[in-house]
Amino acid sequence: MAERTDRFERPLGEIDPAGSRQLWTRSSVELTDDLVVAGRWNGTVTAFDRESLAPRWEVDEPERAVSLAVADGALVVGERGENGTVAAYSLESGTRRWSLDTAADVGAPATDRLFALPYVLSLATDDAGRVYAAARRYERDGEDRRWHGAVYGLDHDGTVRWRYETDASPTALSLDDERGRLAVGYNRCSGAHDRGVVVLDSRTGEPDWTWDTGTDGDRRVGDVSFTGGRLAVASHGDKRGYVLEADGTERWGVDLAVETDVDGETLYAYPNHACATDGRVAFVTGSTYAVGRRETASRHPNEHRIVAVGIDGNPLWDAPVRGFVRELATRDGAVVAPCAQNFRVRNPETHALRWFDLETGESGERPLEGIVTAAAVDDERIVAIEEPVAYHDEGQVRGEYALLVEPRSA
Repeated sequence: MAERTDRFERPLGEIDPAGSRQLWTRSSVELTDDLVVAGRWNGTVTAFDRESLAPRWEVDEPERAVSLAVADGALVVGERGENGTVAAYSLESGTRRWSLDTAADVGAPATDRLFALPYVLSLATDDAGRVYAAARRYERDGEDRRWHGAVYGLDHDGTVRWRYETDASPTALSLDDERGRLAVGYNRCSGAHDRGVVVLDSRTGEPDWTWDTGTDGDRRVGDVSFTGGRLAVASHGDKRGYVLEADGTERWGVDLAVETDVDGETLYAYPNHACATDGRVAFVTGSTYAVGRRETASRHPNEHRIVAVGIDGNPLWDAPVRGFVRELATRDGAVVAPCAQNFRVRNPETHALRWFDLETGESGERPLEGIVTAAAVDDERIVAIEEPVAYHDEGQVRGEYALLVEPRSA
């Protein structure tokens, strides 16, 4: 490996290149005071020394390591696989402390296809070392589509304090530790559960309040994020962004990528992400879709865009992110967007690690050959995962599977 600089990378081995429209999560990354941790599609989890990037320890899981969090001296790994495992490992040694198989609640996969596998999609932790996890499973029989979702409150030793189960698809968690509340965003609600947001008492798992857009169809919410007791919500139902008061009443809403007529097509884009901190909220929109058809000739004017709004509802700034953003990372006013391919217009110049100052909109980027699919940030550094990509109408593979490190001040 080349001598360390402020901007550097570490290869992560082999992975099949992503396709033109491949949007699912395959990698994860986390930062601690001493480590940079990478979770890979083959189940390998490696903890690297923060300064040298030399491996400290490594574990090989039978399932895919798709979400990471840190709690009470442990690394918590959420997996996608036959069991949908949540497992905790000592940050010091990599020794497994405990594990939980969510398939016992969401059900075993109906087929061996990727999207049928139980999936631990989100993790959250509190100051006492407790862990919160959301898992889901999807199955389809002809036109009948069913989702099974479970949210867990776990003690630091893995003991399950409570479960909250629904026949809907959880998509995001956000914890308000000070007030003891856990927000769960639900994306697909095609069964008895038809509320896009459920806020639970984080100590007991009992529902405190719920919220929904009230729109038709099973699409509900893309993301949720607490700040100061208020909850920011990215709505898939009506393609708007909201901030809700601590009791669930709407404080304000803003149009993001609502249905818009462009050259004879009615286009929209889903608001996929929300992050709220220090009295400011950012929403990020995804790819263009058309009402009543799969392909589109045009693009929504607000697709692949980040929009910042004050907690009072006043607009602050907006900017393009250019490609599909798999997740957001935020810390101390920084918002990091790992940007992948553009869903409709294949352009490798959209591949980049991008970051923004939430207050001013000041931005930076690190262009890459491959797509960027996961990120974490602290007060010194940004870390991310690059994956290779091969557009379906080209023979070229762009980029590599690598861990990236970027100074936050860049």
